[in-house]
Amino acid sequence: MAVKRRHSDGCAHRKGKRCNCKAGWQASVYSARDGKPLRRTFPLKGEAVSWEADTKRQVDQGGLRVAAPTTLNEAAEVWLAGAEAGTITNRSGDPFAAATLRGYRRDLERRILPELGGQKLGSITVADVQALVDTWEAEKRSASAIRNAVKPLQAIYRRARVRSGLAVNPTHDLELPANRSAKVEIVSIEVADALLAAVPDEDRPVWATALYAGLRYGELQALRWGRVNRAEGTIAVEESWDPKEGPKPPKSPASLRVTPIPAPLREVLLDHWLRQDDPAGDALVFGTGTDDPFQAEGLYRRADAAWKAAELTERLRLHKARHTYASLMIAAGVNALAITRCMGHSSITVTYDRYGHLMPGTEGEAANLVSEYVAAQLAEGEQAARAADLTPAMHTERHT
Repeated sequence: MAVKRRHSDGCAHRKGKRCNCKAGWQASVYSARDGKPLRRTFPLKGEAVSWEADTKRQVDQGGLRVAAPTTLNEAAEVWLAGAEAGTITNRSGDPFAAATLRGYRRDLERRILPELGGQKLGSITVADVQALVDTWEAEKRSASAIRNAVKPLQAIYRRARVRSGLAVNPTHDLELPANRSAKVEIVSIEVADALLAAVPDEDRPVWATALYAGLRYGELQALRWGRVNRAEGTIAVEESWDPKEGPKPPKSPASLRVTPIPAPLREVLLDHWLRQDDPAGDALVFGTGTDDPFQAEGLYRRADAAWKAAELTERLRLHKARHTYASLMIAAGVNALAITRCMGHSSITVTYDRYGHLMPGTEGEAANLVSEYVAAQLAEGEQAARAADLTPAMHTERHT
């Protein structure tokens, strides 16, 4: 175990003179179990000393080992196989969605492994990964695309750090572009009503369900009649349709939900059910049979033609209809927690981040509301105190 000063090749120290380089400080901790040292270089001595002490403690406790000389190619294939088999889960302990894993594999194979795959897992540096990020930015890739491309690499190193004792995680301290999400697109209730009226009769139920229940595209595809409770007026969202694998659990546990059916949607779904001649419970609501869901391409093509014929300039897409549903709940005064549950968001933070700009109220209004509340509570306290002071006097008068 040691911390020592490093010197660059051109440093004056190598000629017996005062150091004039900034090569930093190297800390090393020997792992007797592995017969190898763990090493890491820091710009400051204090950082090296701190890392050395922490690493020595982890090595002594058996929680950290010298990583095997695995290449990133090998580590990526092992990780993907485990994630696809469900033995490797996300940070919430849930299996990765199939679509997420397809995206991870695509980004690894197209963006990362051709550049870094042949290097040892422990030899890749933050600078190596940052150079990739900088290249993608120069190619004008979007911030979200860049962040998504880095995610599988982060997952691989996060697991290697814990399971294999990898000393350095090169995905830490990256300078990633800010992901400034554009404001969501919505339509007014009047426009939504006109668009619904214009679409073909057979397509109106799916558009109405997106607008008045907020289901995602895959959730609409996988919805079965057995999940539509006409008596209670609810829809149980329990599946999502994956284009490769068919019906799957929704994207997260929060997506499993029961959402209410507003009156305008109830009438549309009832008419749709009656036209189906009492379909079986496992039959798809918007599709054929049990395994042939509708496809967005055809839905959009027919709707665009109908809206053009009706001389309507606005256009809807299913994600825009879902955003409109959220805006309708906000306008109706539904509280944020209920909106989060109806939308199937993973947390209320997601709801505020995405739809906060649609919610009423300003900072000035909030200050006024707080002021009024405090004044009312103080006045109520003063009244209670005066009543308490008067009680003994009234009691005395009554007995004189």
